[in-house]
Amino acid sequence: MSKTNFDTLDSNILRTLSGNARKPFLEIARESNVSGAAVHQRIQKLISAGVIKGFESVLNPSSLGYETCAYVGLYLKDPSKFGEVVEELKKIPEVVECHFTTGQYDLFIKLYAYNNDHLLHLIHHYFQPLGLARTETIISFKEVFRRQVPLDATPIK
Repeated sequence: MSKTNFDTLDSNILRTLSGNARKPFLEIARESNVSGAAVHQRIQKLISAGVIKGFESVLNPSSLGYETCAYVGLYLKDPSKFGEVVEELKKIPEVVECHFTTGQYDLFIKLYAYNNDHLLHLIHHYFQPLGLARTETIISFKEVFRRQVPLDATPIK
């Protein structure tokens, strides 16, 4: 399903769920003047089409003791080992995102550590054995904001 196929109900459902994924389907239905079954069917259609990837609870890392957020650029010694390195990164729970990017890095990851000592431990004991030529680390002082992709943005021309 492409964006051009979204009708008003689809857009309303996506906008509502991106703001509050826990909002009851019946409440969305009432606000949209349709039945609960219609909203349920639309959400299933959006899930099947891959528009909605899932629903999640967003945890506050610092309330769980993770005081350091870092982004790490990884340079592989042997780029043919890309798949193996990704599989090993999946085994490290502190790594929360992994991207295959253009530019200088082979991989770019986001991770949370309890503190800088924990971050150093992760780099030395988990990342270096993966066959990395080197890493570059950027520490985030504070997440200023996070949001979903825009639903109705006009492309810049």
